[in-house]
Amino acid sequence: MKARVSAGLYRALVIVVVLFRVCLPRGHATTYWGDVQFLKELKGSVEPGSVRPGSCLASWDFSIDPCDSLFGDKFTCGFRCDESLAGSSETRRVTEIALDQAGYSGTISSLPWGLPTYLQTIDLSGNSFNGRIPDSLSALHQLTRLSLSGNSFSGGIPESVSSLSALQELYLDNNALEGMVPPSLVRLTRLTRLDVQSNRLWGELPDLSSMSSLLYLDASNNVISGKVPTGFPPSIIQITMRNNQLQGPVPQNLQSLTSLQVLDLSHNLLVGPVPFSLFTHPSLQQLTLSNNALDSIPSPGPFYPIPMPTSALVSVDLSNNSIRGVLPMFLATMPMLSALDLEDNMLTGMIPVQYAIKAVLGGGAGVSRFERLFLGGNYLFGPIPSPLMGMKVGGGGGGSAGDVRLGDNCLYRCPASFFFCGGGRQKTTEECKKMFGPSIP
Repeated sequence: MKARVSAGLYRALVIVVVLFRVCLPRGHATTYWGDVQFLKELKGSVEPGSVRPGSCLASWDFSIDPCDSLFGDKFTCGFRCDESLAGSSETRRVTEIALDQAGYSGTISSLPWGLPTYLQTIDLSGNSFNGRIPDSLSALHQLTRLSLSGNSFSGGIPESVSSLSALQELYLDNNALEGMVPPSLVRLTRLTRLDVQSNRLWGELPDLSSMSSLLYLDASNNVISGKVPTGFPPSIIQITMRNNQLQGPVPQNLQSLTSLQVLDLSHNLLVGPVPFSLFTHPSLQQLTLSNNALDSIPSPGPFYPIPMPTSALVSVDLSNNSIRGVLPMFLATMPMLSALDLEDNMLTGMIPVQYAIKAVLGGGAGVSRFERLFLGGNYLFGPIPSPLMGMKVGGGGGGSAGDVRLGDNCLYRCPASFFFCGGGRQKTTEECKKMFGPSIP
């Protein structure tokens, strides 16, 4: 008899619960308990003194349900929820942690990262979090974006990051990370952006050619050494590795990266010639090799075809090298080239009239004008090409002040009163003799 009563009571309770869930308003779905626990511990891991009034974390009040109250007075911002992922209309899962840049400090290494298993985005950028990047992030198999930029994380990049197989964007820039870039990162075949700039990373960059989705790499402002990496996937659009310790020549085979648009290897220790293949590259738009020890620009010839009319180069910066020889004529024929910086090299000879024409009028139909032509700090000699003499401050002749810089050369008729002389002196006769010998052209 008691068993029948108990069974009947149990069935009645089940019916009540089912009816309650069916009748429960959609807006009252509850947050998964593990996600609530994680949000509580995330707030608890932040130093209270860094939680400013009006910030996201200052509004988190767990006396009410987080997902059900998101964007209200109690949970104004900092995360997002989705109920469709949980497989239940009564339960919502936290899918995004995106804190505001309010200066939060603290560590995240002890947080239970295994609880919010539906996280797709973590963005803690622009704060003051410190300590190591936790290995436990590897539990987040659905994570597609991880941004820890602009904090004070230290230690190495954990190997565990390589297990985030769904990851598409990884931002670790502007921290205090050190050590080598883990070779295991190449397992992130869905990664499109990798930003590790402004850390203390050293050693050689691993071969990234197997990262078939990679579009953007920024490893600037580290102490990465060795030769310029050549292992990149055909998909790569931008390679930025300025201000490192890369040595040796610029690789010729960068020509094979047919999607490459931006190449910045400035402020390194590169030597040898500028590969002519970069001037015939089918997609390259911005080439920056300044502040190295490059010594020459090959001229077109039997082994170097004249740049194709379809060349996409818009900006070339080869300043602050040791480039010798005369100004290459072909640079004045590049159809899209509008910014050329060859300052502070060892170039000699006269300024070709084609440079002046391109600076003042452009090179004809479909050929861009030199918006910037910086030739100062060389050993150029002779008269200034007559088309330049018609340029006036404010745009006379199509130019404007600052478009052309010719100061600190061996030119005559280039007084400081001419704005394109850079407002500075020309080299003295003694300085020019050191380059040309007793007879100055």
